[in-house]
Amino acid sequence: MNIEVKDVSPSRKSLVISLAAGEVDAEHQAVVAEFARMARLPGFRPGKAPAAMVAKRFAKEIGDEFKQKVVAKAYREGSEQAKLEVVQVVAVEEGAISQGAPATITVTVDVRPEFALPELAGFTAEVQPEEPTDSEVEAMIDGLRSERADFQPAARAARKGDYVKLAYEGRVDGKPVAELAPDKKIYDKVPQTWEEIEGATDGIIPGLGKQLGGMAAGDKRDVTVTFPADFAPVPALAGKTAVYSVDLQEVRERVLPPLDEAFFKANQADSLDSLTANVRNQLKLRRAQENQQAKRSQIVEQLARRAGEFAVPDSLVEEETQGILRRFIEENMRRGVPAEQFEKDKAQLYEGARKSAVARVRTRFLLAKVAEQEKLTVTPDDLNNFLYREAVMSGQRPEKLAKELGKDRERVRAAQQSIVFDKALDLLVSRATVTIIAPKPAA
Repeated sequence: MNIEVKDVSPSRKSLVISLAAGEVDAEHQAVVAEFARMARLPGFRPGKAPAAMVAKRFAKEIGDEFKQKVVAKAYREGSEQAKLEVVQVVAVEEGAISQGAPATITVTVDVRPEFALPELAGFTAEVQPEEPTDSEVEAMIDGLRSERADFQPAARAARKGDYVKLAYEGRVDGKPVAELAPDKKIYDKVPQTWEEIEGATDGIIPGLGKQLGGMAAGDKRDVTVTFPADFAPVPALAGKTAVYSVDLQEVRERVLPPLDEAFFKANQADSLDSLTANVRNQLKLRRAQENQQAKRSQIVEQLARRAGEFAVPDSLVEEETQGILRRFIEENMRRGVPAEQFEKDKAQLYEGARKSAVARVRTRFLLAKVAEQEKLTVTPDDLNNFLYREAVMSGQRPEKLAKELGKDRERVRAAQQSIVFDKALDLLVSRATVTIIAPKPAA
């Protein structure tokens, strides 16, 4: 066997493997012998039929298996002799493979990139205090009350936090919005809808609720709205300025429920003190999770910055890019973004997804190398814990998930990789110098 390695890119190689006629014939003889051992032909006991007869009877099947064996031998021995750490086979060119003749197989593979692992000491992270302030606790209790608030008619002008019932009709450059968005009537005109005054999030019409304060029932007003340049729900309105004629019909004020026994019971508490303690504990747990994620993110950024740029396999980057795009499209389609918008922005979306994919793939290689250097391995307990978490998230029984996983070697390998990456990152986090900073002011 003769092997020639050609560089396609820093992370892609082409293996040209030449087998002598004798090596090819040896594979053919092995395949025929295997078929002869298993074959059942009339007049012969199993495994006793002449090899020539078996070769003739199963010529097509033997020919297919023979070619696969030759290619597999070429790839296996070729990659071993070339000492390549293959992460993915990209393409295989078989060439002519036949008895009594040499064969040349070309296998293009992506390989593990070569890079130096940076210094793993001196990482830092900044987090917020886990203990919530009294004002944060009070704000969460107010939020719980808001979820159960009643809205009662108010004979006054609308103010922040109120809900108003209104009718509106919009025009762009003096023409009805319906001419730009005929299939989105709700952006044109409605006889009755509700809008929150200066709510935390926009309603259907961006910014409309922020311009209705001070209006009372029976008031009319023209409101100017400029749609965002990337307004995905209705691309035809993106960047356009519309004037909406508003007819306000009713004002309702938010009335919070009293802090009484019924409210405490509804929130699994029996008094204000126990509700306050529960809320404080929830906020503390939430902050601990946020801080852990913040530490991981900051250290990944520092690790990547220290390592610098290095080439990563295109095949892995493309797989990750497609995964990012798929999840992005699915999420936005659930939010009502039309499919044609993705087609319009295809090039920009792909570029952004690929940039993220390169960073993610590079991080995985870095963490894998950290795991190797620190001799981190996957234990049975690690796998059991992984299975339990996955089962909880997917709503399956751990035993069922384990059985399914055991049938798919690729899923097992992916699970093991995920565990090792997490252990490597957690190790770096455990060694980092963590500074507690002042909490961010509420928006």
